[in-house]
Amino acid sequence: MKAHINRISDRLTLITLPPPLTGFDDFISVWLVTGHINYIVDVGPAATASALLDAIKHLQIQQLDYILLTHIHIDHSGAIGDIAAHYPETPIICHPKAISHLRDPLKLWQGSVKTLGDTARAYGPIKPVIDNPVISTEQFKNDSIRSLNTPGHSPHHVSFFTPEGLFVGEAGGVSLPVASGQPYLRPATPPKFFMEINLKSLDTLMAETPEVICYGHYGTARNGLERLVQHRNQLFMWKDIIKNELIKATAELDISACLDRLLAEDPFLAGFSQLHADIQQRERFFMQNSIKGFVGYLQTLADNS
Repeated sequence: MKAHINRISDRLTLITLPPPLTGFDDFISVWLVTGHINYIVDVGPAATASALLDAIKHLQIQQLDYILLTHIHIDHSGAIGDIAAHYPETPIICHPKAISHLRDPLKLWQGSVKTLGDTARAYGPIKPVIDNPVISTEQFKNDSIRSLNTPGHSPHHVSFFTPEGLFVGEAGGVSLPVASGQPYLRPATPPKFFMEINLKSLDTLMAETPEVICYGHYGTARNGLERLVQHRNQLFMWKDIIKNELIKATAELDISACLDRLLAEDPFLAGFSQLHADIQQRERFFMQNSIKGFVGYLQTLADNS
């Protein structure tokens, strides 16, 4: 299947990739920035590597100056070995903790299969980066690209502030377009989740007062700072609701029932009912995983109190 190409502005293009998974349409994406320098932000999973390469070729981009990785979860970086081999001189920019996994991705792949199961297998195994220089964000310097350390969704998460927008990966949550215009913004807080770390990262992003946010999932938001504030407030709302459900639980927390309450009470999830059934199923899976992240965090707080 082909990637879908959507030119957002003269320099910014959204490339939507087609993973072989039901309900994953308009979810996995790569950002392409062109002009005096050409670079991509994230590369998607291995299963869509050829679709990404075809899209870049279709756009008549001969060379990439950089490949920027927000983090190394396989839906964002699984194709890195394939893409790097096609552009063997292009530097790859990532968090310092990610570098060893790009050179030897076996543990990353095994952990992905353990966590995601068949979804990881559909994304495809990760090939190592062989020839390309891999540069830590701590060492990376460019006048028009500034890296920001934003752990929380993962310990190796970074964001990139550029004139085209703030590329947040999943540090600002997941935002999906809904035809009715209703909001759909959710946390991306898989275990192990530490709320204080996530909040600090959001504060880092908010300090940039971004006008445009470019999400890993999915698309742009023109009211960037407002969306980050909304997401920060949403994290506190989820914490309070999940904590309340844990207190009420007589045994193990019913994750599904907890999610139903969040869907009923969180105004930023209002657009969920407008999503296609297949997409709702996907989103339920990821939201339940985010609830588990909160549960682990809250239980850690209780154990240490």
